[in-house]
Amino acid sequence: MELELAAALRAWRDRVTPGAVGVASGAGRRVPGLRREELAALAGVSVDYLVRLEQGRARNPSPQVIGALAHALRLTVEERDALYRMAGVAPPSAGTVPRHVPPGIQRMIDRLADTALAVYTSGWEIVQWNALWAALLGDPSPWQGRERNLVWRVFTVGEGRVHHEKAGRDAFESGIVADLHIAVGRYPDDRELVAMIAELRRRSARFATLWDRYELAPGTSTRKTIRHPLIGSVDFDCDVLTVPGSDLRIVVYTAAPGSAAADGLALLRVTGIQELESAEPSAGERVVESLRRSPQAQ
Repeated sequence: MELELAAALRAWRDRVTPGAVGVASGAGRRVPGLRREELAALAGVSVDYLVRLEQGRARNPSPQVIGALAHALRLTVEERDALYRMAGVAPPSAGTVPRHVPPGIQRMIDRLADTALAVYTSGWEIVQWNALWAALLGDPSPWQGRERNLVWRVFTVGEGRVHHEKAGRDAFESGIVADLHIAVGRYPDDRELVAMIAELRRRSARFATLWDRYELAPGTSTRKTIRHPLIGSVDFDCDVLTVPGSDLRIVVYTAAPGSAAADGLALLRVTGIQELESAEPSAGERVVESLRRSPQAQ
């Protein structure tokens, strides 16, 4: 089994071109696809561990590692399931929330780098985001486990830089709880989702109240105010796109051309992810205003 897994990993690594995953190809490459260190970085594993996997010397890789490799290798659902079986791990069942991003959807996401975008499961666990999303809303990379679930964060620690007036917040909270009801009904075998809901009912009276209403009308697209340490308080359009067949949610923040939000995004494309919590919003707003008045913005 280990040798079959090793052969499949090498074959799939050779198949992925560097450009397909945003890796600079450069000159003098000796492999047709990804280098080991490139795949290891994309999957979040050590190069040494990947070498042992590809040589058939590593046993019992975790489901998390297999899932990360499947995503980094841009595998189809069928290939992903085969990779799980070769590793001696049961593939995700139809009764659990899908977390795999299909290659076609991944290619579409890659082409939207100028848009703040993230991918969520039907249970609102964030599984992918781009650099502009991290710059606008904060980098999710340090989050672990339930910290990556939007519903968990909203009802335990808050929504971070997103600000709602009361009516908007009530509608937003009702919508995501309704989404969670639909998800657990669709994927009743997802033990982590069931456990998270039970814990939320114990920890948050607000969540428990909304959950017990059994309202199943999902949320809709809205305008949201982002309070950002660099660009200040700015309104964005927030749209949620569903992916048929994989039950994923693509959340996109966009802005009308010439608006303060568009100028803010332009600035964040330049600055990238910054720890600017000490920056004065007024100073950030002055920078955005200067961008708007520049000849390039006309």
